[in-house]
Amino acid sequence: MTADDRRRGGRRSARTRPDERKERVLHARIPESLESELRERASRLGVSVSNLVRNVLQNAFGLVDDIVADAHDVARSARDAAARDRRAEPVVLGWQPLVLEINAVCARCNAILPRGQRAYVSVLDRPGARAFRCTACTPTHPEDTTP
Repeated sequence: MTADDRRRGGRRSARTRPDERKERVLHARIPESLESELRERASRLGVSVSNLVRNVLQNAFGLVDDIVADAHDVARSARDAAARDRRAEPVVLGWQPLVLEINAVCARCNAILPRGQRAYVSVLDRPGARAFRCTACTPTHPEDTTP
């Protein structure tokens, strides 16, 4: 128990932790422009430069911790969304008729589809590899939309 504690009848201040009873002095070299800014802001806030610096330092650690935690959450969310997108197969929304400008292969029967022939191309719900189908394999029922 310190002399201050004895003077207060053995009670410690509620806001002072036992390991913080003695404040320490920290010296730091700073540019003149920063010193001027600190003095100006302290004056505007009506506090001493020492109290302003102490408050800024105490809050800086919490702020950095919050920024790091937020960045971690954003990265995890983006990683999870990308994993979901990779796992999910694209959905075929429909089949668009076209005349082929290139040779292709039917995704269902592996028939060669020569340039200039009528065929169908899949229309997907997101960017991805398109599938081609010959006219014989083009779905006639809405539920038959497998590439």
